[in-house]
Amino acid sequence: MRAGRARVPDYVAAVTVTTGGRTLPLGGVALPNRRLVLRWLRRQALRLADAHGRSLPPPAPWLGVRDVRPVAFHGSDAPAALRAWADDHGSQDHALNALESGFPALLTVVDPFVGLRVTLGAWPVDLWGWTAAASADHPSPRHLRTEGA
Repeated sequence: MRAGRARVPDYVAAVTVTTGGRTLPLGGVALPNRRLVLRWLRRQALRLADAHGRSLPPPAPWLGVRDVRPVAFHGSDAPAALRAWADDHGSQDHALNALESGFPALLTVVDPFVGLRVTLGAWPVDLWGWTAAASADHPSPRHLRTEGA
């Protein structure tokens, strides 16, 4: 990182499903800005909602990121809530503002027929700071001395 340049966090997003007390990841991504992360989450929300009762749309070609695995909803409440969130500009603005302020953006929808919970979340993370701290704690292997060498 160049001196004098403010550190900009990267962003991660994940989609998880919780059922029967178990949480399973459906997919996730790390991207360099909040708009891309929100775009990815919005796409996943629409894909999951649109797949209700039919096959999933084709994967996203942009940025080479992978789409989440499908979920079988039993009712239409969860897909409707996912679609409503993805199509609501106010919700998108709120999520962007939360990420810009350093807070997570989260949405959880519930399929009440079976207690299935799908959570879409995005978080700002300081990957550069984390990497620098981790490398400071662990010296590079080339600096280690091997006995008998």
